[in-house]
Amino acid sequence: MFVLGHHYQRDEVIEFADVTGDSFKLAKDAAARPEAEYVVFCGVHFMAESADILTAPEQKVILPDLAAGCSMADMARLAQVEDAWDAFADAGILDAPGSVVPVTYMNSSADIKAFCGRNGGAVCTSSNAQVALEWAYDQTAKGGSEHTKVLFLPDQHLGRNTAVLQLGMSLEDCMVWNPHLPGGGLTAQELRAARMILWKGHCSVHGRFSAEVVDQLRTTIPGVNILVHPECTHEVVTKADYVGSTEFIIKTIETAPAGSAWAIGTELNLVQRLARAHPDKNIVFLDKTVCYCSTMNRIDLPHFVWAMENLVVGNVVNVIEVDPETKKQALTALQRMLDLPGKTARD
Repeated sequence: MFVLGHHYQRDEVIEFADVTGDSFKLAKDAAARPEAEYVVFCGVHFMAESADILTAPEQKVILPDLAAGCSMADMARLAQVEDAWDAFADAGILDAPGSVVPVTYMNSSADIKAFCGRNGGAVCTSSNAQVALEWAYDQTAKGGSEHTKVLFLPDQHLGRNTAVLQLGMSLEDCMVWNPHLPGGGLTAQELRAARMILWKGHCSVHGRFSAEVVDQLRTTIPGVNILVHPECTHEVVTKADYVGSTEFIIKTIETAPAGSAWAIGTELNLVQRLARAHPDKNIVFLDKTVCYCSTMNRIDLPHFVWAMENLVVGNVVNVIEVDPETKKQALTALQRMLDLPGKTARD
């Protein structure tokens, strides 16, 4: 038995984890333990799916509470994405080979990863999104396409921040596809002009942080460093001093000098844990309201204990199992990410 604990989990759960980390690191950790018959994933549903995709068929991945989902992942449903793809075809932007490359953030369902796998796309994390997008645009160039477009799923903010701040695009190059509007709310001309087609999705936690609070904290905490995750809005990210993945945030605080002040824009469980671990630094949450990730917090001690006690008596509960064809296609997209040069993948 092998217990995985995501950084955003409650302390009462994380203390029982064999390893902690971000979603992709944990999935790889599970794959590196083929002797573990049962993998108990204390995270959310898409993370457990990724672990099932990367582990051996005989290993069982268990999610202590099946209601632990991800609102961002739920914002991109396969039927919606397929409808959008059909609309792209109608607009004539799929005419050339590889003219639109789908790239999905790790925080997506297995069937969205599979969609990217079978349509020449890849998965990315928040720390290798730039490399993944550079790879995607290179695919369009190799195909001889003049369209050079990427469909980025499901987090519009990570896609926009990467395109503008790391690839040098303009905000006008980025168009938002809203699956709840006819034609995504875009005309065929707008689709043809776009370089980045951003899915209208977001993280319910990181989307809460505001530029106004950043300004307020700069006036109330002298010398404060603003450290945020790239799932935050473009306005917040452009006002921040440091932007990076969950692992980047942790390492930045670990290496920060004593006495420094930090306002962190990411999930509250992690911010509070960092503050307790580094009492020599002034660490505050980048929001006036206490707000945990409600779905991540569904994995509490009673659910964890229930799942473990059932395993002890031979009753395997809440197994997350991706069907073989979806697993195969999703693994193709994940492998394309693993083959990317440069940074090690983190979320």
